[in-house]
Amino acid sequence: MAPVRFPPLKLRAEDVEDITVLSACLQDATLHAADMTFQPRQRRFALVLNRFRWEDEHLADTRRSLIRAVPHVRVPAGLHFEGVLKVQASGIAQGDARTPLELLSIIAEPGAEAPAAQLTLVFAGGGAVRLDVECVDAQMQDIGQPYPVRLAPKHKDVS
Repeated sequence: MAPVRFPPLKLRAEDVEDITVLSACLQDATLHAADMTFQPRQRRFALVLNRFRWEDEHLADTRRSLIRAVPHVRVPAGLHFEGVLKVQASGIAQGDARTPLELLSIIAEPGAEAPAAQLTLVFAGGGAVRLDVECVDAQMQDIGQPYPVRLAPKHKDVS
């Protein structure tokens, strides 16, 4: 039987609506605070994370029955935002290499003037990173080999 192949994902966001798609692809990605950096001279905010491949979840039952392996997949990915004017973090220990963070969403709010937009990375447990950007310019790309994980992220039903 041929191995299951996972094509790498590469996305670019150039407006507030694109951020919604990017956010969906990165929902439940994991990282540590030490995996994030702001490069003020380049006006870049970059992070490396391990994203859950939600786009492949429809294959989970097939993988489980065919190869009797762990059915879910994560993949290392790089994400960076250009044109970043200011970064503010709350509820996150800067440079913490041990405490895991789970990205829940990226919220984009257009600005009336400068900054052009505010992007907020929202993490489980109440942590957040807000970016003031002169324009929406983000890129995400899978940068490593996918690896199996036992469990898919689960969310509480809030209805």
